Amino acid sequence: NETIDVINYIAPEHLSIQTAEPSIYVGKIKYVGAMFLGQYSPEAIGDYAAGPSHVLPTDQTARFSNGLTVNDFLTSHSVIHLDEHAYREIAPSAIALAEEEGLYQHNNH
Repeated sequence: NETIDVINYIAPEHLSIQTAEPSIYVGKIKYVGAMFLGQYSPEAIGDYAAGPSHVLPTDQTARFSNGLTVNDFLTSHSVIHLDEHAYREIAPSAIALAEEEGLYQHNNH
């Protein structure tokens, strides 16, 4: 468990797990660029031939980022569409948050 904690703290770019049952650790590792499990999964194979991108987060940025994927070349956006009832239910919370942040123009609904 201490090793898992250290790995999650370090958030390494590459992590090679060489045990008899490496897959049992996958769900415990939260922050890593890429994991290489077992003797037939060396880093070079993962970087160049196995499929995932070679562009991975470095310097502990795996805590909030991931390796480059096709999604990095796509845009996304939120769509908010409330009915009157839902608006009336949540508007007071939004107003209170806007006031707390000092964003008084956000209170103009």
